[in-house]
Amino acid sequence: MSQAVAVPAYFLVILFVTRLLTTAGRSKPWSSSQPPKLQTLDFADKLRADPEAIESASSDYGNIVHRKPAAVFYPSSTDDIVSLIKFAYDNYSTPFSIAARGRGHSVRGQATAPNGVVVDMMSLRKSKNGTGIRVTKSPSLGSYVDVGGEQLWIDVLHATLEHGLAPVSWTDYLYLSVGGTLSNAGISGQSFRYGPQISNVYEMDVITGKGELVTCSAKKNSELFYAVLGGLGQFGIITRARIPLQPAPKRVKWVRMLYSDFSTFTTDQERLISVNGRRQSNALDYVEGSLLIDQGPPNNWRSSFFPSSDIPKITSLVNQHGIIYCLEVVKYYDDHTQQTVDKELQELLKGLSFNDGFTFQRDVSFVQFLDRVRSGELKLHSQGLWEVPHPWLNLFVPKSGISDFNSGVFRDIVLKRNITTGPVLVYPMNRNKWDERTSAVIPEEDVFYTVGFLHSSGFDGWQAFDDQNRELLDFCDKAGIEIKQYFPHYKTREDWSNHFGSKWRTFKARKARFDPKRMLSPGQMIFQ
Repeated sequence: MSQAVAVPAYFLVILFVTRLLTTAGRSKPWSSSQPPKLQTLDFADKLRADPEAIESASSDYGNIVHRKPAAVFYPSSTDDIVSLIKFAYDNYSTPFSIAARGRGHSVRGQATAPNGVVVDMMSLRKSKNGTGIRVTKSPSLGSYVDVGGEQLWIDVLHATLEHGLAPVSWTDYLYLSVGGTLSNAGISGQSFRYGPQISNVYEMDVITGKGELVTCSAKKNSELFYAVLGGLGQFGIITRARIPLQPAPKRVKWVRMLYSDFSTFTTDQERLISVNGRRQSNALDYVEGSLLIDQGPPNNWRSSFFPSSDIPKITSLVNQHGIIYCLEVVKYYDDHTQQTVDKELQELLKGLSFNDGFTFQRDVSFVQFLDRVRSGELKLHSQGLWEVPHPWLNLFVPKSGISDFNSGVFRDIVLKRNITTGPVLVYPMNRNKWDERTSAVIPEEDVFYTVGFLHSSGFDGWQAFDDQNRELLDFCDKAGIEIKQYFPHYKTREDWSNHFGSKWRTFKARKARFDPKRMLSPGQMIFQ
């Protein structure tokens, strides 16, 4: 195709998409309307541009941003994805853009490809040619699992448990793709001890923006390995990840404690995460925190933890103080530690300063705990409330600024606006559990907090939450709190440069090396 063509030369699909013959409500692949060059390729029949396919890839969990691709690609093997990217890279100086989509759990269109091709990674789960999930024991590495980038963490959990094993680092919600979480970081209450999911990867297979399938690790093709981890999909598509495993516990002791004083709450959290060695029996396995605000009930869609008989006294405490801070901890155990777990937990919680009479405990299976969000999701699905807009905001806040954040955001902006719905998370992590060589960005302090506003709204009401998000970001800027966004969303190159800070030069150099034509993940809006 000549570069002098008046229409955009970077995308062959645009030249013929209007000629597609589609029938409403029916799936129809590209066929006779394809240009001859494309028709000769093995993957041509896996591209679709019918309304159903386009609509499925135009939005995400956030349901705020809607960007239509020109086509959706349904690969049945890794080779199909290699062929698509290599075709685009080899044939066009400015190729069409390509975005890998797992569960589409981003909130600002990060997995979209406007006028480009969205690769539906979930189609690999239905194929016999995918990586799947394979558990192996090695003399040098111990136990690990090789997992296709398209696989869901819930399936990884069940497959590894068949061998009495499990990964150590999780996200709160397990119905996410492995490639998706590794492209961000993958965090939860285990991160203080075991690090994020990107700190728990031995090896990956990655398809770069040149269409090269590369195996990479900390010792082999390490620059690509660290670039892709937390790289927001900018350097390649993860098709396989090798994840270390440890013996899986059977059950957990799950405790929540309520605080009316924020300083006491954070002091106790920081004390608990200071004991964080992987092999320490006297360490907790999970530490998170959240807010209870008088705009909503103590139990929510994310977790119905509190006994119904205790709801009145909890509600009264929340009404009295406006905000109550909930500390949530978990200690794993199995048959060997069943007799000692209560004593160990008691020792760990000794001296904590939660409000008297406001501690609650449950004993559940390991799977019940890890999959705790699922029941709430299914309930929202049944009520038609899962597909609403989600104007989420996720931040990393340095320890030095968390007190000012509480007074200026939680106790001022949030309470004054009085619109907060859904969970608000706040819990600390240890910087030394993160690898600086990855692309992920965190605050420059030894301890920092993740703060997540997990809002849901009506289709006409998300703007009010967005306004609140902007107001609190402005507050942090004026107060000098050097936050970093998790699931970052920016529109200007300057904002992205500020976000990456000292890593920006490296990030750009890696982009030039692994995706020189800037094809991949345009929905992030970093280089487009």
